[in-house]
Amino acid sequence: MAIGDLQKAVGRNLRAYRLELSLSQEAFADMLGVHRTYMGGVERGERNLTLKSVERMAERLGVEVRELLRAQ
Repeated sequence: MAIGDLQKAVGRNLRAYRLELSLSQEAFADMLGVHRTYMGGVERGERNLTLKSVERMAERLGVEVRELLRAQ
């Protein structure tokens, strides 16, 4: 895995959950307790998330952390 691949995988996985829930990026960001522009950066793999923020997002989605970290 190259540097940055993991944050891109998390972004792809979060976007997939958002689309599965049929939510706008803004509604999804509200659900996760983050700002819409921050969520956009996360989905594009531009944001370097802390483990704590990944844990919080997984908890709010009701999924295991490893589901957000899995490579596709």
